[in-house]
Amino acid sequence: MPFASLSTGSIHYSESGQGAPVLLLHANPGDCQDFEAVMPALAGKYRVLAIDWPGYGQSSTPDEVENIGVSFFYQVLREFIGALELPPVILIGNSLGGNAAARLAIQDQGLARALVLVAPGGFTTHNPVSQLFCRLQGSSFSLSARQFASLYLKVRSATALAMLERAATTQAAAAPMRLNRAIWRNFATPENDLRAAAKAIQAPTLLLFGRDDPVISAARDGKTAAAVIPGARLAVLPCGHASFAEVPELFLAEVEPFLAAV
Repeated sequence: MPFASLSTGSIHYSESGQGAPVLLLHANPGDCQDFEAVMPALAGKYRVLAIDWPGYGQSSTPDEVENIGVSFFYQVLREFIGALELPPVILIGNSLGGNAAARLAIQDQGLARALVLVAPGGFTTHNPVSQLFCRLQGSSFSLSARQFASLYLKVRSATALAMLERAATTQAAAAPMRLNRAIWRNFATPENDLRAAAKAIQAPTLLLFGRDDPVISAARDGKTAAAVIPGARLAVLPCGHASFAEVPELFLAEVEPFLAAV
């Protein structure tokens, strides 16, 4: 498996296929294997790259984990694209990965060819309950990675079961949990909010939300994202937080025609 050397450390990624680059960005926590159910189909037409965010998978853990927020991952994404000298990329990002992808399309419009945002973070209208939950998840009282994943993965496909196993093992170690909690503390801050900035997105955008997602609501966040991103199309699938893993056939049925049109 290849690695890229960035200012933040060593980034591991997988690569397959040829053609226009498609970059897969996982959630918090997670790793590049989360996309394994859809990668073969995408790699039949595109050059597919899936990264491990710093601190997850085989990537190195960044310094000063306690101070890391969502903007850090946008910077990693931007530097990764530059390090590999990629042309404008198609970005498929889930949750934290969707937030980073949207930020790239806002701040570096020439780098983003198209967006597929899967339950992206940054479109939540917070209230005292959601802010309290973010603080709890950012504390020593948080649900474990396995407990939380069991809530948001509603369709237990083979890929989803493998995600649950990694959540109970590698992602449950002390360092990933510190990172996980730091990101959760940042989720409820103004830094995470993309609702106003997303009006500047020019890249064609497909929004995929899970009907049964308890984390990022299709009825609220999905409609908000569709309203603020110019020309975005919203599709709601019968699953939880990770449609590419839970219902990969339905995911591809939405994504493949969208990418062909792009």
